[in-house]
Amino acid sequence: MAIDRTTLERDWLRLTRELLPGLAQARGWPVSADHCFQRIMLDNACGGRWYDHIAGRPAYTHAPVDTLARAIALGEAAIRGEADLTALNRRSLAWRGRTRAG
Repeated sequence: MAIDRTTLERDWLRLTRELLPGLAQARGWPVSADHCFQRIMLDNACGGRWYDHIAGRPAYTHAPVDTLARAIALGEAAIRGEADLTALNRRSLAWRGRTRAG
């Protein structure tokens, strides 16, 4: 079954703009802004800085469907407690040569 891009993009925006930021404080996550969650999920789905793998902005509209689906799955796993968002963030920052968000 083909993945519907429109549905993926809708799910991505809800995940990164509403669900993850809404849980950030209660979960003690190191980030709370939507663009930080987008960076973390896309970097980890790409295996490096997303902008080295995705041409064009906004990234979610230019990402290959499988990459966007992986990024969404990571965010959903973080919500379920099956992925360590702090570790994903550290990995993303390391790929960028940084040690903390901001």
